Amino acid sequence: MSGQNAPINPTGGPYQLLQIVRNPDGTITRALDIPETPPTSDPSLPISVLSKDIPINQSNNTWVRIYLPREGLDSSSHLKLPLVVYCHGGGFILYSAASSTVHDHCVRLANELRVIIASVEYRLAPEHRLPAAYDDAVEALYRIKTTQDDWLTKYADFSNCFIMGMSAGGNIAYHAGLRVAAEADHLGPLNIKGLILQQPFFGGTQRSESELRLVDDPKLPLCVTDLMWELSLPIGVDRDHEYCNPTVGGGSKLLEKIRLLGWKVLVTGCDGDHLFDHQVKLAKLLEEHGVHVVGHFGVGGCHGVDFHDSSRGKAFLEQVKNFILI
Repeated sequence: MSGQNAPINPTGGPYQLLQIVRNPDGTITRALDIPETPPTSDPSLPISVLSKDIPINQSNNTWVRIYLPREGLDSSSHLKLPLVVYCHGGGFILYSAASSTVHDHCVRLANELRVIIASVEYRLAPEHRLPAAYDDAVEALYRIKTTQDDWLTKYADFSNCFIMGMSAGGNIAYHAGLRVAAEADHLGPLNIKGLILQQPFFGGTQRSESELRLVDDPKLPLCVTDLMWELSLPIGVDRDHEYCNPTVGGGSKLLEKIRLLGWKVLVTGCDGDHLFDHQVKLAKLLEEHGVHVVGHFGVGGCHGVDFHDSSRGKAFLEQVKNFILI
C-alpha cells in the first residue's frame, strides 16, 4: 500500500494479498517478510548519510530515526539544515521506520534534498487504531522540540520544519499537521512551514471514478485499501469519518488556522493510482480554504510510482526541493 512493497496479485483475497491473518482478539499476524536496516551513526564509515534512533515513548515503543547528511558535520559550515519529520506508508498496518525500504528512502531524501530527516516509528493498526498514529506523530514533534540530541540541536534548523508522509504516512502528516496547527504557539522553537503529502491515502464511502476504473489495479486493488480502512479506522465508523475523508462537512475548521499560519501544502498524485480522485479533492479543499497549495498530478503511473520509476522518483525529489525553497 505504501508503494514500498512489491506488486501484488489482485486475484487473491485482501488478507492473502497482504499476507496477514486476522486473530480472534482483533490483532493480526503479519506473515510478510519485511527486511529491516539498523541505524549507522559512525562517522568513520564511508557513507553519505548517518542515522541513529531517539526514543519517544518507551511504553508505546515509539521512536524517531534521525538521518544526518555527512555535510552537516562540516564544522566550517554555519548553516543549519531544514528539518523534515517523515511518516512512512503501509496502510497504517504494515512497515516500520526500520524497514529497509523506508530506511533507504529516507537516506535518499536526506542526501538529495540536503535536509535532516526524522522518521517516526508509530504504532500500527489494528492493535492500535487511529488516532494512535496521529498521537505518535504529534508526540514525536513535541519530543523533537525539547530534545538535547546534538545532531538536532547543532545541525537542524528548527525554524524551517516540514511534516511529510507517503501514502498512509501522508494521511498521518495531514492529521498531525491539523493538530499542531491548533497548538502552534506551544511548539516553539519548532516552526512548521508546511506539509508534504506524497500520494496521500484518503477515501470515502462513495466510489470515485478512479476507484471504479482501477478496482483491480495490480499494484493496489480496491479490496486491499478497503480492508486497510476496516482495520485502522475506529470501530463502528465508516469511510466518511474525517480520518479517511477530509472533505466531510466542508473540511476541518483547523484549515483556517493553517491558512493564518501561512503554511504551504504539497500534494502529489497520478491518475494511474485509484486514490487519485481523493488526492485531487484534498488539494481543491485546501485551495477553497485559502491555503497555499502546490499540486503535482501526473498521467499514468501507479501508487508508489516514485519508488518504481527512477525518472518519476527524480521528478518528485525536484518537486520537494523546489517546494522547500519557495
